[in-house]
Amino acid sequence: MSEHTNSTDFSEADFTGYDLVVVGSGFFGLTVAERAATQLNKRVLVLERRSHIGGNAYSEPEPETGIEVHRYGAHLFHTSNKRVWEYVNQFTEFTNYQHRVFARVKDQVYSFPMNLGLINQFFGRSHTPDEARELIAKQSSEFETANAKNLEEKAISLIGRPLYEAFIRGYTAKQWENDPKNLGENIITRLPVRYTFDNRYFNDTYEGLPVNGYTAWLNKMAEHENIEIRLNVDYFDVREHIPAGTPTVYTGPLDRYFGYSAGRFTWRTVDFESEVVGTGDFQGTSVVNYNDQEVPYTRIIEFRHFHPERDYPKDKTVIFREYSRFAGEDDEPYYPINTPENREKLERYRELAKAEARDKNVLFGGRLGTYKYLDMHMAIGSALSVFDNKIAPHLTDGAPLDGSLDA
Repeated sequence: MSEHTNSTDFSEADFTGYDLVVVGSGFFGLTVAERAATQLNKRVLVLERRSHIGGNAYSEPEPETGIEVHRYGAHLFHTSNKRVWEYVNQFTEFTNYQHRVFARVKDQVYSFPMNLGLINQFFGRSHTPDEARELIAKQSSEFETANAKNLEEKAISLIGRPLYEAFIRGYTAKQWENDPKNLGENIITRLPVRYTFDNRYFNDTYEGLPVNGYTAWLNKMAEHENIEIRLNVDYFDVREHIPAGTPTVYTGPLDRYFGYSAGRFTWRTVDFESEVVGTGDFQGTSVVNYNDQEVPYTRIIEFRHFHPERDYPKDKTVIFREYSRFAGEDDEPYYPINTPENREKLERYRELAKAEARDKNVLFGGRLGTYKYLDMHMAIGSALSVFDNKIAPHLTDGAPLDGSLDA
């Protein structure tokens, strides 16, 4: 991998000789770049507007403690896709970390997601699985799921009012800056309750964290000599210099690419308040949700617990308090918002994307480029499919590019 930074004084000559341009160096973009370089021996130019590769998965040591933090929030790798698992293991080994989350309500902490342990603790007595099912069925009979008119009624129809009030109402109000009574019932499809004591957060076949961290993994993906990465370069500042017809994979915001011609998408964003705390262990686990509405943040992440095998300081730890809000125009977009208005805009952009592939050899992918929330394994799996089914046939046989936003 060759890397150039902080240069915006480009001409068309700086973009000739490349078989593929990739805009954005998150997991989707780097997977496409790596496949094109290693499998097809193509020269790939990656343009990244940030000062580092990796998108939101980027990690770095906190300067005072050396504890690795995920700059853009906790990233937990998990997948049941064997192909994705085998692919990522080319670039990193994984620890045996299994993610577990706890939820704080008032002055008590519960294992989460909702399981038999939480039910027993919350209701103050032991239940068998059958007894717990009967309890939740009785409490959730207040509303029929099919007739729910808002998020609150939908949630109560799934888990009952007591669990809703404790674990869903306040957290949801903070996440959406709105009373759940004012939110559409379609925001939640299900609220799983486990009638066992299983407290693993994910149920996937494969799970772990990269042994040497995310940035080491991402750098390994990009190390091929055919890949050149230019940091601190905004695609929109230089795209006029890219020779017309150069195959391009764009992973930035879909609406921005088209000049917001069909309107701006709305997003949720996340703010982080970091603190070095003078103790070797602040909360005893990696993630604690704060479900009470009067607590302004949604959760606290303590990064040392992601890697208990590492030799971190015994007298200091790093925490991130996480706050959720609607994204402004200059904020980092995190979560797409599934509203009728946004779905209508997306359909219009889908048609524009198909035309852009046909006329200019531009494909769109990733979370921002498709306006879909994608976990890391989903982004990688999507990129592998797009490479196999669209990019490789185009680069090897000149097949027309399919510009649909689905892999």
